[in-house]
Amino acid sequence: METIVASLAAVTWTEWVAVVLALAYLLLAIRQNPWCWAFGIASSAMYCVIFARTGLVMQAALQVFFVAMAVYGWRVWKGGATAAPAPVRRWPVRWHALALGGVALATLVNGRIVADPAAGPLVPYADASIAWGSVLTTWLVARKVLENWLYWIVIDVAAALLYGSQGLHATAVLYLLYAGLAVRGFQAWQKDARGRVAVAA
Repeated sequence: METIVASLAAVTWTEWVAVVLALAYLLLAIRQNPWCWAFGIASSAMYCVIFARTGLVMQAALQVFFVAMAVYGWRVWKGGATAAPAPVRRWPVRWHALALGGVALATLVNGRIVADPAAGPLVPYADASIAWGSVLTTWLVARKVLENWLYWIVIDVAAALLYGSQGLHATAVLYLLYAGLAVRGFQAWQKDARGRVAVAA
């Protein structure tokens, strides 16, 4: 416990601000508030710098994708001038199977490309799998696919372990909190999705 407290005390102000912004993003996303994307953009921009400094190449690149998806998500969630805001959707099982197969393939290829002996044999693949899983899941959030929250639970726990191993302790704690909030997000969106027919996203 003392080690964790000392590590958190050593966290830079930049990481703390990024943590607060990221937490605001998630809480607003659970409420389906389009302003979540503005907080997501700010947090991702800061984390791009943080991850680049710690050598997590794929996590840094992922933040650039997050910014682009935040712009897209904002437009989808708000709806057009004549269109209503997007409803919560469900994906059929076969779509999930195909998506997860794609993530696994991308992880194997990407992990091999960014492999760094100094980082250990697992870190590059963990980095790649979390990055590609997050790419898929962020797109599911933007399209309001209900199952995104189940994906986030797994990804957030894995990310917490990875970030903690790289000394980003505040971010590791944030992602454990994310995992818990993802359960709440699933429950909230599930209520909204009840009575709707599963449709393609």
